[in-house]
Amino acid sequence: MDLGLSKKATALRDRIRSFIDEKVMPVEEEYLSEVGKDGERFAYTARMTEILENLKSEAKKDGLWNFWLTDSDAGFGLTTVEYAYLAEEMGRSHLAAESFNCSAPDTGNMEVIERYGTQEHKDKWLKPLLDGKIRSAYLMTEPDVASSDATNLEMSAVLDGDEYVLNGEKYWASGAGDPRCALYVVMVKTGGEDTPRKNQHSMIFVDPKTDGIEILRPMMVFGHDDAPHGHMHIRFTNVRVPKGNLILGEGAGFEVSQGRLGPGRIHHCMRSIGAAERALELLCQRATTREAFGRPLAKLGANYDIIAEARISIEMSRLLCLKAAYMMDTIGTQAAQPYISQIKVQAPRMALEVIDEAMQMHGGRGISQDFPLAAMWTGQRTLRFADGPDAVHRMVIARTELKKYRSNSV
Repeated sequence: MDLGLSKKATALRDRIRSFIDEKVMPVEEEYLSEVGKDGERFAYTARMTEILENLKSEAKKDGLWNFWLTDSDAGFGLTTVEYAYLAEEMGRSHLAAESFNCSAPDTGNMEVIERYGTQEHKDKWLKPLLDGKIRSAYLMTEPDVASSDATNLEMSAVLDGDEYVLNGEKYWASGAGDPRCALYVVMVKTGGEDTPRKNQHSMIFVDPKTDGIEILRPMMVFGHDDAPHGHMHIRFTNVRVPKGNLILGEGAGFEVSQGRLGPGRIHHCMRSIGAAERALELLCQRATTREAFGRPLAKLGANYDIIAEARISIEMSRLLCLKAAYMMDTIGTQAAQPYISQIKVQAPRMALEVIDEAMQMHGGRGISQDFPLAAMWTGQRTLRFADGPDAVHRMVIARTELKKYRSNSV
């Protein structure tokens, strides 16, 4: 099992690391301080746009762009294992992923268009997404059903001539608050009750400017609206969408969503490891530069043990993430689902523990705006819900394990 990096990917990782350290990190705090300055939460100030577009322009110029699309002629030709190392680097910074056009939910949505879309879809949405000109959102979760079981989804899409008519509500539509959002990828119900449950749903492309779409509110995450990205609650009332926007045909919703969510889940996990690395770095810097009771913080209490355990946890999680990536490369995303589920549970849980210890080491300022730790913690805690809650992934893991011992499914 080769979990290492090729010479090409090693050089790429080193360049990404340098770019983040030298160009992204120095402007990150200023960028975040600009949110809402002009009085509009879900808008970009001139300075935010300048910072972000400058980073993207420099990344493009340096050839550090769109390396997320693995196993495709449209990308860098990287394996999922190789990309894991790059995504980890990006996980250290709030702005890094978008600087390289490798941020969620766009990467997953671009994969859907690239792998399942028609040429018309690609011309209309994939090209500007690949160029970093627009953003997109993925709409799956609904407020009135237990959406962790996606067969419960109720938002209807009824064919009327050459158009589907959409009615229903979605929430936690990440990225839908961004004024640059020009595409919704939406899970809808097209089949009736006589259709097999796994074939009742479909995926469809929707233009956010279509009549009948109403953004009701931004969802608050631990009291914050995550502007200007946003996780919006949206109502669709008789929204008419061209029949040609349906992806792969009626009943293919789960096929498309699994093709999208597998890579997306592991990309999140890779970035979680990067976030944990940054938290440990901040922890160690604080522990060696601050004193209390006449001694460096590192030498007080159980801090040696805390630092050691953090390093061990990060290394174990990285290996599990790389194994899941290797399985995706060798046996395919669908067969690798149990491994993806394992790291989807473990990575954010590990990152939360490391970030929590880093906050503790920083005292009161650790939970303030003076350091990125509080925002990192809320992001990782939210990730335990995103792309399937822990309980669902543990169920996948347990069922796979039990198959070794029982002839019937449990």
